[in-house]
Amino acid sequence: MEANFLLLERAGLPEDLRWLAEKYPRETWQGHANIHGMANMWLQRHDMFRELGGMLTNGIGDYREGRLTAPDFARWFAPRLNHFLGNLDGHHNVEDYQYFPAFAKAEPRLKRGFEILDADHHTIHEGLERNAETANAFIRTLEESEDRQRFAADAYADENSRLIAMLKRHLADEEDLIIPLILDRGDRALVEDDD
Repeated sequence: MEANFLLLERAGLPEDLRWLAEKYPRETWQGHANIHGMANMWLQRHDMFRELGGMLTNGIGDYREGRLTAPDFARWFAPRLNHFLGNLDGHHNVEDYQYFPAFAKAEPRLKRGFEILDADHHTIHEGLERNAETANAFIRTLEESEDRQRFAADAYADENSRLIAMLKRHLADEEDLIIPLILDRGDRALVEDDD
């Protein structure tokens, strides 16, 4: 993958992959006849990931600021983190093995875009693993000294911030590639092209 298209280094999709995004600007999506179905589902899933990521960021902030005790934080945090990490990993697997190949087949000019998104998924998966490791290390310290808790909370907050930044960039780029394609072709045409 060319360095300037790596997830942590790019500011958006390459210009040659944005022709459908220019034809269907983001601000027109909700008024388009093809927004219902797959496109709307995609946006809702992505919004859920943004919301969960924000909840985790706010939760760790509340703990660090003393608004949550260690036991309360642990009870609140663990199920939300597991839900976030598990759903994100599952979502990416469906995209990589089902949707991306079908979409690339339906519009070969966007194939490189799906390769970029697939590479993002590998980078994000590594971030998910680091996030889980630092979260588990942090949770283990909740019964230890405040200094160890603070150090582990800071380490997790840094790792979470990095993951959320990657995710925000990736979700925006994925939407800019996929939603215009769905709007242009419609759900049925994309699914039928895969047969």
